Amino acid sequence: MILHILTVLGGVGLFLFGMVVLTDGLRALAGRALRHALARYTTTPLSGVATGAVTTAIIQSSSATTVTAVGFVGAGIITFTQALGIILGANIGTTITGWLVALIGFKLQLGLLVMPLVFLGILMRLFGTGAVRNAGWALAGFSLLFIGIETMQSGMAAFEGLVTPAAFPGDTLWGRFQLVLIGIGITIITQSSSAGIAATLVALSVGTVNFPQAAAMVIGMDVGTTFTAMLATIGGSVSMRQTAFAHVAYNLFAGTMAFCTLGYYAGFVDAWLDGGSAGNAQVAVVGFHTAMNVIGVIIVLPFIRYFGRAIVRLMPEHKAPLERGLDAGLYSEPGAASVAGLAVAQQLTDALFLLLKDQLETPRQGINRTRRLEEIERAITAAEEFVENIPPSPTDQVVSSRESNTLHILDHLRRLHHRCTQIERVDALTSDRRLNRLRAVLAHSLATYLAHAEGDRPDQYFDRLRSFMRLQRHKYREKTVMAATRKEMGEVGLLMRLDAVRWLQRVSYHAWRISYHFQASHAENGILANPPATERDEDAGKKPEIEDEDD
Repeated sequence: MILHILTVLGGVGLFLFGMVVLTDGLRALAGRALRHALARYTTTPLSGVATGAVTTAIIQSSSATTVTAVGFVGAGIITFTQALGIILGANIGTTITGWLVALIGFKLQLGLLVMPLVFLGILMRLFGTGAVRNAGWALAGFSLLFIGIETMQSGMAAFEGLVTPAAFPGDTLWGRFQLVLIGIGITIITQSSSAGIAATLVALSVGTVNFPQAAAMVIGMDVGTTFTAMLATIGGSVSMRQTAFAHVAYNLFAGTMAFCTLGYYAGFVDAWLDGGSAGNAQVAVVGFHTAMNVIGVIIVLPFIRYFGRAIVRLMPEHKAPLERGLDAGLYSEPGAASVAGLAVAQQLTDALFLLLKDQLETPRQGINRTRRLEEIERAITAAEEFVENIPPSPTDQVVSSRESNTLHILDHLRRLHHRCTQIERVDALTSDRRLNRLRAVLAHSLATYLAHAEGDRPDQYFDRLRSFMRLQRHKYREKTVMAATRKEMGEVGLLMRLDAVRWLQRVSYHAWRISYHFQASHAENGILANPPATERDEDAGKKPEIEDEDD
């Protein structure tokens, strides 16, 4: 008996390990496609449901889908309402595992046939590269699922006739509630509703439980997944907690609805079960699991905006607006984390460019402007720390390139922020007619750049501006020095104006570098074929000009 119990536990372990391996392989294969799909095909809650269901069914991981959706909310790519659609769809997508088990695992008895596929998958993992390596890992995981199912069947067969439905709570309202609690407990222990459902289907196949008992346990397993999600958000951001709370609220609603209608469903399928055919009963259980989620989504979807607003009001965001996209919970999905980091850099750029434009148009410094500079500086520091701590993603060069571009942007934002604190140089721009015209040119350039939509801001615009400012700096310097030699201005006035024109040129240079790295990060391949020397003097043929932040 002990041997058979250990066999069942080993089968569950193989199934869980197969799920982990399969999910890792599929996520690596479809990671970039997943992010593109979630960002592109979630314009409405309904399209979000469809996209969430399809992507979760493909990668076999609702957590990956959910974390990516949360990252996009923080990045401002999608709204929280759209993310709710993705979360609801992910619940539907997770039911595909049950269909694989019921239609393939039991019908075809593939345990022995897939043994060579495990060997092949491991060879691909060890000796392959890129997509082949990830595909091999996914193949090995997929094969382990069926080996685990067959192992569970082998161990559970010994209990046939010994453990019967009579050993479990009866088919009463209280009995079904107890079975729901058992399902919740199984999911919390295994940390996987898929493994619990597979074990339930195995128990159903050998007659250990009957259909109503199995369906009640599945309800509990569906609800139990939310507890693991809530545990994962402890210490996480508000966005993560909002998402987990929405997940809990929806699953409790769907579970309650399924619990109340279980008796009607059991009566409806009783004739179809054909006297208790195990195969039909398993399909009926999986169909019940899918139906409870699909019907739940259909009921909730028309009210999803109100649902989202209620959750946001219950869990408001208290983090500074410029730092809200920086969610450490996204580190489990480096691609989503890098997108969020870039989005925060874009928000910081807009905020700093707007403040700089205001400074140029109304040079006098105020308390509000000083406070805003302090907020931006804190956000830059937080963004740098967030991006630097994103786990490395050596297999995804697009993610690595995006992180590199983001760090370049943040570095130039910090330098530009320092320039914005040099109020005396901004004030000096109005002391001379030529400087005043150049000040107006820079202010107009910033306004024009900000008027473009994100992702459609040409870096060539600031490239031309910094070249123009460099030329004007040389001309103005020669003219001003000549005026000083003719005693037309004092030494203090000379230095003040030279510092001011240099300030214009350096500001335009940082603006160009920021816009350039944004353009590079939005490029289709995300990798620069021939990146220019970034931190060199713009004057061709001269020695590199080292920028002194205190000049």
